[in-house]
Amino acid sequence: MSQIENLTEKAISLLKQLIETPSFSGKEQHTADCIAAWLDAAGIPFKRSKNNIYVFNADYDPEKPNLLLNSHHDTVRPNDAYTRDPFKATISEGKLFGLGSNDAGGCLVSLLACFAYWYPKKDLSHNLIMVASAEEENSGPNGLNSMLKILPEIDVAIVGEPTLLELAIAEKGLVIFDGTVKGTPSHAAHPNPNNAIYNSIEVLKWFRDYEFPKVSEVLGPVKMTVTQISAGTQHNVVPAKVDLVVDVRVNDCYSNKEIAEILKREAPCELKVRSLRLNSSSIDREHPLVQAGIGMGKGTYGSPTLSDQAALSCPSLKLGPGDSTRSHSADEFIYLEEIQQGVRLYIAMLEKFLHPKEN
Repeated sequence: MSQIENLTEKAISLLKQLIETPSFSGKEQHTADCIAAWLDAAGIPFKRSKNNIYVFNADYDPEKPNLLLNSHHDTVRPNDAYTRDPFKATISEGKLFGLGSNDAGGCLVSLLACFAYWYPKKDLSHNLIMVASAEEENSGPNGLNSMLKILPEIDVAIVGEPTLLELAIAEKGLVIFDGTVKGTPSHAAHPNPNNAIYNSIEVLKWFRDYEFPKVSEVLGPVKMTVTQISAGTQHNVVPAKVDLVVDVRVNDCYSNKEIAEILKREAPCELKVRSLRLNSSSIDREHPLVQAGIGMGKGTYGSPTLSDQAALSCPSLKLGPGDSTRSHSADEFIYLEEIQQGVRLYIAMLEKFLHPKEN
């Protein structure tokens, strides 16, 4: 058995452990223990900050630039449509089933195998830093964003998320707004020309039809969606207001701050922004890391989904085994072959990137 095959086998074994160890966001201490034990067995010294596990390559040189490898080990809660035990790792027809198998356990263990392969190597162009992070699914305060205060400056990153092993060179940001449509409260039996619920009809149409003028070549247009609406307490009372939640997926033509300024100025209702920190992410298609993947026949695209890339200010590439459409679905799974391919791809891309003079 080759070294890469051996590492892949150990990675799949770890993934089975992770599946069978509940790790909802903020409660990942036991999966952090599993990852720590895996690294310890591999002879790789690690550090821990809350439920984040992080490691540096053996030949770390503070004078060199830093490449971050990152994926998360927290999961969402299983939905009611599961027909299998979400916490039981089972294999059937080449598929490994279980909660977190696809999002993002397969990516995480593949990156760990890749890091273990490169850990002892010398004379690399970049240092390698691996972070198995917590609280990605809820964008919590104790995830990758908290690690950036601890780690040295990151120059470029690979974020492991399921991309069918294609190169996501950009990712949309996210801004959530709480909106309020006001009216006049009254008894339902009396005339009321200022009914907040009726007023909300035109407001909803405005959000549905509004288009931001700047369209990204990679990420397309900004996408704005009203995702929640609530009003009223009883059948015979016209409420004073209607509450809305608006989800805005931001392309790389705008900062989140610009989106907030535009909507506060133009939207036909009151808006309050929850956070501006989840900005869009990107990496130049000509970046050597991207070119390494393109040279191996991989295509590029823009991702509509959010990840830990949003915490990073450096160029970052989203890449990993698995399919994003399986994430958060019932009976989640990943193909074992996808993990095998993921380990090989990560290692081969870094072979090209970490030894630029030899390629």
